[in-house]
Amino acid sequence: MSDNKQPHLSTKSKPSKKLPIGIQTFATLRNDNFYYVDKTKHILQLVEYHYIFLSRPRRFGKSLTLDTIAELFAGNKELFTGLYAENNWDWDTTYPVIRLGFAEGIMSDKQALYSEIHSQLSINEQKYAIANTVTNTTEKDVSISNRFRQLIRTLYEKYQQKVVILIDEYDKPILDNLTKPDIALIMRDGLRDLYSVIKGQDAHIRFAMLTGVSKFSKVNLFSGLNNLLDITIDEKFSALCGYTQNELETIFAPELETVSDEDKAKIKVWYNGYNWTGESVYNPFDILLYLNAKVFRPYWFETGTPTFLIDKMMEEGISSYEPTQQLADDQLLSSFDVGDISPIALMFQTGYLTIKATKILVDSPYYQLNYPNKEIRQSLNQTLLMRYLPNNNYKSQQVRLVPLLIANDFDAIHELINAFFSSIPHDWHRNNNIAHFEGYWASVFYAYFASLGLQVLVEDSTNRGRMDMTVDFNECIYIFEFKVIEQSKKPNSALEQIKDKGYADKYRMQGKAIYLIGVEFSESSREVADFMVEEVV
Repeated sequence: MSDNKQPHLSTKSKPSKKLPIGIQTFATLRNDNFYYVDKTKHILQLVEYHYIFLSRPRRFGKSLTLDTIAELFAGNKELFTGLYAENNWDWDTTYPVIRLGFAEGIMSDKQALYSEIHSQLSINEQKYAIANTVTNTTEKDVSISNRFRQLIRTLYEKYQQKVVILIDEYDKPILDNLTKPDIALIMRDGLRDLYSVIKGQDAHIRFAMLTGVSKFSKVNLFSGLNNLLDITIDEKFSALCGYTQNELETIFAPELETVSDEDKAKIKVWYNGYNWTGESVYNPFDILLYLNAKVFRPYWFETGTPTFLIDKMMEEGISSYEPTQQLADDQLLSSFDVGDISPIALMFQTGYLTIKATKILVDSPYYQLNYPNKEIRQSLNQTLLMRYLPNNNYKSQQVRLVPLLIANDFDAIHELINAFFSSIPHDWHRNNNIAHFEGYWASVFYAYFASLGLQVLVEDSTNRGRMDMTVDFNECIYIFEFKVIEQSKKPNSALEQIKDKGYADKYRMQGKAIYLIGVEFSESSREVADFMVEEVV
């Protein structure tokens, strides 16, 4: 028999389309054989309204959504072949479209902002072959509000049709300067001068939409523009940006052929979970990069977690688990303005928290927040740990934790945890009052375990109280109770509380080994004073 074997020929076909990584132009997607998830049914519902505001985190497809809307109103029917809009839109009527956006560059003063706005208005004027008729003086002396107003009216008169206005990343000039409040206020006032024009031009506008990351106060940024419909938290449009589970499994089916069932389940745990009271979605950036490499990484998180967010959490003593323990209302989620930013609102608007459930209390909606997925929970906690230990020593210690948990080597775990807390610089303790409270120790402990991707619950409720922290791993349940011990306090009180409260009862029917762990910290030495473990039998 010959040793020469024929090469194995796979019956699975290679994907025939390209992954649209970084593509934000609708025409490019449709003309160059890229995958496209049809969102035009949502868009047709959207454009039935007149003035729309949408907040979504970065890299969620806001720019592509606006570009699709622009092509729709421009009447470019050939780009919509095979899509829902093809047979459900009036292609005989077209509209002039004004496009403005602030995604590119960083503006650090009023002159730079106004110069950018004038430049973009010039581009729109050139596109429709109309002159700047506001003034004959130099551009820098022209009021941006007057020029914008004149552009709208001139287009309306020239085409005898109402105008469409699309503004992308409306808030970026402000966000880029949040650490410099004086400049941020200048940016806010300059943008308000621009946006205020829209309200007064109602007779000439068919549709206007503004998108961005944050939701700034209407009073301070959209003064007078009180007719904006905010669809940020609207069940109908929750899946307008992002990919649903069904869209992933159908549109990208060729890319998933080589992915195991186990990894398909992991994709959902890692990247799905963003929700605005409707259907949950994936961040497109994450999914496209995963499908390209077939490797699990925090792709979206690595593109730039704002330092301002971490600074805000540290400054106000917000632990990484605290936002998941409270209900938020509409007012809290929109508490966002220069010099007055709620850390919870900041985390929600930037995509580090999402809505997991809605409850109606006294006729008003309240939202249960949580991390969207494993990527955010793990990566954010890793970032916070780097603030506790700026020298990165925790990483060499931390990687030892998982094998020690698998072996249930509690003596070694005690030694490891003690080494971790001992390595936190004393200067950090002196500069942070929260280090004197049990909540601080619990938050650091939580970050330590959650940053490894372990399944961690904090303040899990029972009928007799709340468990400080529970870890479900390796067919074991680890129940932690934390105490800061002073000389006047009784030792071993943490372990005794777990037993007295019967915290283990909640897990007895799961068939898993249960370990009760009382962790006591010394307020004076800032070390783990005791680490008591008892197995439930």
